[in-house]
Amino acid sequence: MIAKPQRPPPSGGTNLASCLVATIFLIFILIAIFLVYFILFRPQDPKIAVSAVQLPSFSFSASNATANFTFSQYASVTNPNRATFSHYDSSLQLLYSGNQVGFMFIPAGTIEAQTTKYMAATFHVQSFPLSPSSQALRVGPALEMESRISMAGRVRVLHLFSHHVEAKTRCRIAVLVTDGSIIGFHC
Repeated sequence: MIAKPQRPPPSGGTNLASCLVATIFLIFILIAIFLVYFILFRPQDPKIAVSAVQLPSFSFSASNATANFTFSQYASVTNPNRATFSHYDSSLQLLYSGNQVGFMFIPAGTIEAQTTKYMAATFHVQSFPLSPSSQALRVGPALEMESRISMAGRVRVLHLFSHHVEAKTRCRIAVLVTDGSIIGFHC
């Protein structure tokens, strides 16, 4: 009977070297995925730009120094991300002398990746007093208000990772009390 030559048992060094090479390869792949994720898909906050403000109806009562009006604001929201921005906690506030005189929830929605969505908000502001001793700017027949837009939501990157993002903007609006015309606004 002819005996087959037997192989010597594998040394522990060969197995260890194979494991080490596989581990280094996996670490390299994980680092590459991490870098691609944070370089290409890094979540960014949306950008809000207010394009116009209008007061379609305005009334001022000189006898009791109060004003009421309808407020309209037009804005664009740009999503710079490579994923859809889902906003759910958004609002528009109107302030006079640091006090809220108008408020509107912005309905939840989505803005597709790398696109701009145009939004219009209109609401009626109930009568409120224009106090000459207030902190607001009221020089002669003009008063100044402030609008604040806040949009919060999330961006889901690669359908795996979800990131909270938020956008805010503030605008100062100067209004002529005599007829409600906008004499200036700055964001």
